[in-house]
Amino acid sequence: MKKAFSSFLAFTLIGSASLFAGTYNVDPEHSAVGFKVKHMMISDVSGKFDTFSGVIHYDEKTKTLKELNGKIDVHSINTANEKRDAHLKAPDMFDAQKYPLITFDLDKVKGDKAYGKLTMHGITKNVALDYENNGLIKDPWGNQRIGLGLSGKINRKDYGITWNKAIEAGGVAVGEVVKLDIQLEGILAK
Repeated sequence: MKKAFSSFLAFTLIGSASLFAGTYNVDPEHSAVGFKVKHMMISDVSGKFDTFSGVIHYDEKTKTLKELNGKIDVHSINTANEKRDAHLKAPDMFDAQKYPLITFDLDKVKGDKAYGKLTMHGITKNVALDYENNGLIKDPWGNQRIGLGLSGKINRKDYGITWNKAIEAGGVAVGEVVKLDIQLEGILAK
């Protein structure tokens, strides 16, 4: 009897803990993976990736992001300039044929920082990004949704993306620092 009760209690505790945890699939129609880079040292050029996916594991009871795994299709880069996009996919930049994916795997969240591994151009680096938890809601169609924001800066040269061109007035055509702005909305998996 004691053994049966212990098993029941363990099952109940594990089951109730999972009631508060949710797995959310990133909704690409209501999410954005954007970036900005200096052009000619004087202005920011904005871009985004049109094709991406991700899974978010969120503990609703503790309001804690437990897991975030994202994949970005490099071929979907979009800076609103076809010639520039073609160059960004070329071997001297992202080399999209050889390295078609950018990935992010969350290690932990501490306060307003998200720490994880960013893999781009075949190189994996630890990154710390600003993290914003925008909360949970139930949409008008009965779906539970979560909103998260990640932002920060990386140096593209750290990932082996080193192409540049000196400009006559001094400086270079493309800045090294890339500003990231990622807004994710996830739908609870059923």
